[in-house]
Amino acid sequence: MNASVLRQHNKLLAAMPPDVCARLEKSLCLVELPLGKVLYEAGEAMRYVYFPTDAIVSLLYVMENGASAEISVVGNEGVVGVSVFMGGGSTPSRAVVQSGGQGFRLPVSCLKSEFDQHSEMMLILLRYTQALITQMAQTAVCNRHHTIDQQLCRWLLLSLDRLPSNRLSMTQELIANMLGVRREGVTEAAGKLQKLEVIEYSRGRITILDRPKLEALCCECYQVVKDETDRLLPEARPTPNESIARSPVS
Repeated sequence: MNASVLRQHNKLLAAMPPDVCARLEKSLCLVELPLGKVLYEAGEAMRYVYFPTDAIVSLLYVMENGASAEISVVGNEGVVGVSVFMGGGSTPSRAVVQSGGQGFRLPVSCLKSEFDQHSEMMLILLRYTQALITQMAQTAVCNRHHTIDQQLCRWLLLSLDRLPSNRLSMTQELIANMLGVRREGVTEAAGKLQKLEVIEYSRGRITILDRPKLEALCCECYQVVKDETDRLLPEARPTPNESIARSPVS
């Protein structure tokens, strides 16, 4: 597993300094992340962090009565388990796979060791954490002030940015649980988007037909999160061959 392979799969790993990548490779393990798999429960001490590749993980806050709502999503741009290097070790949220795929699993001890010793890696992870906090804050505002139609558009766009295609496998019931709303509200909102030929929905599979129109129907929350993520997350580091290819010819 070399740097070019990492670049193709997880943007955060691809941005790490080469010497850090070389050490992490020894402990990274590519694992299956099937739909519905719980990576950690609220208050649970974490043994691993996860760098999704083509999977999406939802961070959910679960109430005492079992009701839940999504506070953020993590895909190939980030890492699941920021509390381990922020000093908490656990979090009141639950991490569950909302779109199945794969991801790199890394023991917590390996990440903490590199985080404590490598200032550049520390900065990369802290900037990612700031982007994640922005997403959480904007999600809270969106859920309070915007319609279910707009929330669904935001959720679809955030998910789409983290997938290799324009298709999502997701039931309306699961979407309702993520948004913390009634299923009937999601059914109505999805029906409107389908009539406008923005999406096609059939048997738990959503296909985005018109992304520009979806963005136009969305509230400002999606763009705020996207702009902040793009601003804070670094570009993937070029491999030596790429560096040579980009060098000017004398």
